[in-house]
Amino acid sequence: MLDAFSRAVVAADSKTAPIGGAELNELKGFIASGNRRLDAVNAIASNASCMVSDAIAGMICENTGLIQAGGNCYPNRRMAACLRDGEIVLRYVTYALLAGDASVLEDRCLNGLKETYAALGVPTTSTARAVGIMKAQAVAHIKDQPSEALAGSKLKIMGSPVVDDRCASIVAEASSYFDRVVAAVS
Repeated sequence: MLDAFSRAVVAADSKTAPIGGAELNELKGFIASGNRRLDAVNAIASNASCMVSDAIAGMICENTGLIQAGGNCYPNRRMAACLRDGEIVLRYVTYALLAGDASVLEDRCLNGLKETYAALGVPTTSTARAVGIMKAQAVAHIKDQPSEALAGSKLKIMGSPVVDDRCASIVAEASSYFDRVVAAVS
């Protein structure tokens, strides 16, 4: 697993050169975004259970055959496994977002995931759809713009937005990690 600092050291070592000015500026930017990065991770982690259950429910609403006899979310143990996998994916996305590097996501979560799902007969289109729903939710929570129409009386706004125009890169980075998951299972 790498973080932004380890990645800079590995890159410098591979060039047999010291860490240069451009790399130091990138690391300074990473440090400067630290609080916003932590806020983004907190926004996702504090809503993780709801995000996963809503994503799985949304996936099932679009494909009700998943909960029919013989479907991949039937019986309850398969539904529990689906929810567990969603939580794991979301956890590793937050790890990657916190570290500023996708290696932990790639190595510990996505490596062999498609093959495992194929062996178990898990439909990758449904998995990709659930991850897409979680991505939309994560972006909304990071921006602190949850949908009032869908949340109703359970609407929870955390406070001032985590990101502004200067920090849209954190939203883009989080989105890219979800896109990696979709690409890995598709």
